[in-house]
Amino acid sequence: MIRTVLVALGLAIGVSAVVAQSNPIAERKEAMKGVGAATRQAAAIAKGEAPFDAAKVQAVFKTYGEAAKKVPTLFPESSRSGGETTAAAKIWEDHAGFKAAFAKFDADVTKASATATDLASFRTAFGDVTKNCGACHETYRIKK
Repeated sequence: MIRTVLVALGLAIGVSAVVAQSNPIAERKEAMKGVGAATRQAAAIAKGEAPFDAAKVQAVFKTYGEAAKKVPTLFPESSRSGGETTAAAKIWEDHAGFKAAFAKFDADVTKASATATDLASFRTAFGDVTKNCGACHETYRIKK
């Protein structure tokens, strides 16, 4: 009985992973949730609501860097609609610009990761990095 339950659970987890991998809208939403959570944590540090912690700051930048590399690959033509996406048509109309925006984000994250060594430098680096978010959302996201 226990073996049957474990096998069923294993299959369910495996199927969930395959579904997520074959659903770019779900994958990009999940990646952006991670970015949002990292941003909330970083904003608390920048505002002085949480203490500066170099390890946490580097974890934030790592999350951003991973998203910068992964997210642009999650916009195949087949994902223009469905899944309650807020992706604007501009992504597919200007795919080169969209990819360039993420490349800039990635470069800024790499620089920020190297320069954010204390609260003051973190605040500057975090501000520079998050400007990318606003610019991309203005151009490539449907406003609700």
